[in-house]
Amino acid sequence: MTPQRLPSLRQDCEARRDWLVDTIGALARIESPSGDAACLDRCGDAITRLLQETGAEVERLPREGAGAHLRATLGTGPRQVLLLGHFDTVWPVGTLAQMPVAISDGRLHGPGTFDMKAGLAIAMLAATLVRSSLRDLRLRFLFTTDEEVGSHTSRDLIEAEARASVAVLVFEPALPGGVLKTARKGVGVWHLDVHGVSSHAGIAPEAGASAITELARQVLALHALQAPQLGTTINAGLIDGGSRSNVVAEHAHAEVDVRVSAMAEQARIEQAFAALAPHDPRVRLAWRGGFERPPLERGPHVQRLFTMAREAGAAMGLDVREGATGGASDGNLTAALGVPTLDGLGALGDGAHARHEHVDIASLPDRVALAAALLLALDATAP
Repeated sequence: MTPQRLPSLRQDCEARRDWLVDTIGALARIESPSGDAACLDRCGDAITRLLQETGAEVERLPREGAGAHLRATLGTGPRQVLLLGHFDTVWPVGTLAQMPVAISDGRLHGPGTFDMKAGLAIAMLAATLVRSSLRDLRLRFLFTTDEEVGSHTSRDLIEAEARASVAVLVFEPALPGGVLKTARKGVGVWHLDVHGVSSHAGIAPEAGASAITELARQVLALHALQAPQLGTTINAGLIDGGSRSNVVAEHAHAEVDVRVSAMAEQARIEQAFAALAPHDPRVRLAWRGGFERPPLERGPHVQRLFTMAREAGAAMGLDVREGATGGASDGNLTAALGVPTLDGLGALGDGAHARHEHVDIASLPDRVALAAALLLALDATAP
């Protein structure tokens, strides 16, 4: 397939629309919640068959408690491009009874359709359409089973494959209007345990050191570290503590979500948290947790790959734009390594992690065409 044939690629993809809808629906009907290894492996078996239909050689990479990640290779070119996605979802087994896979008003509804089983189908079809035209590229698929819970068992695989790649294409859902993601916030989850001194609240309150009072002061200090103008937000979203109303609280706990747009802000927050000290010297603070994913910054390595996608799209009459989001993905991990990374190549739709989750059917062929055209552009680009 030559660049001159790019305009016809959209028609080729349109002819596969039914395959896309059927494949996404079939995968969504195989419930695959994070942490349920048996369900994840059943879904993985179905995806394995689809990958094999592209001509790829597939490896199962078992991980305890997470199900087997899937790594597949298509082609033998000297340069690798990583096609990255996940098939774990946030939905528990039984969700299909309340959220059946169904088509309505041009939308394919169902748990996991948008985030992100549609993206997997888009990636596999794009690879199928270009496989005979690739001369210099080797396509490496990595579809994981724990992205929704922090990628703890897959991070080493993701980073190793990214380091071996000239580019990483992430098939997470697009932003509204099909906008690609060239920036994502880094995400950290911190736990603060406050250990105070218990006492009778009526007889000897002065003998106690309230963990709840200390926690309240610390939460205010945490929020003072925010810099919304720089994209840094801090939210103490869960707190608990104490035992009874007439007991000075001996223990309190907070779970804190931190989002940053830049590595410099991540370093500032880490240093500031480490420096926090109790107001009451009788109280002890204990921190655990930290940043799970660094920010995906719109550096030159990301900008170059987006420019390539925009030009490939323009050659087919597609207006390709870019944007940022506050959520994180595995693309954060690869971009932080300096590897050219482009996110949001998956489906248009809405309702990630929500009851109205769906994909827009009419837009699916163009998402495949864009991914396929970008692969062709990468193949034609000198190393």
